[in-house]
Amino acid sequence: MNGSAMDLQAADAAQFLTFLLDGEEYGVDILRVQELKAWDSVTPLPNTPAWVLGVINLRGLIVPIVDLRKRFGLREVAYGATTVVVVLKLEAGGRTRIVGVVVDAVSDVYNVGAADRKAPPDVGGTNAFVRELATVGDKMVILLDIDALLGEAADAATTH
Repeated sequence: MNGSAMDLQAADAAQFLTFLLDGEEYGVDILRVQELKAWDSVTPLPNTPAWVLGVINLRGLIVPIVDLRKRFGLREVAYGATTVVVVLKLEAGGRTRIVGVVVDAVSDVYNVGAADRKAPPDVGGTNAFVRELATVGDKMVILLDIDALLGEAADAATTH
């Protein structure tokens, strides 16, 4: 490959932080990741969806915490040594909001070119949370649209 072709490929690549949930690998745009935190207790909020565990105080900022297993309807498991909270920045309606998601474990950071990212197939329903499917080596990573996935959690936490 000549230098200009490599530059073009690098220009269309994006980095994704990946994590595991029930054996599947999911990814989010690394530019939306604020930080990673070890699991800790939360303060529950009344009258929120079951998948909103509650809130934490992160250096003076009240951050809603979502259990992605519950959000996706997966079986619940006890949190363990690899359980992590990925703190993400949502962009919606011209404002930035912060939400944490509880995942089984953080996996990797991948540089994925546009040619290796495809729209999800239409399987008779819409999954507004899946942005794209990425091929990384011999595996597929589900890239999430965090604004669609977590906007409701941010709204639930701010209305209380």
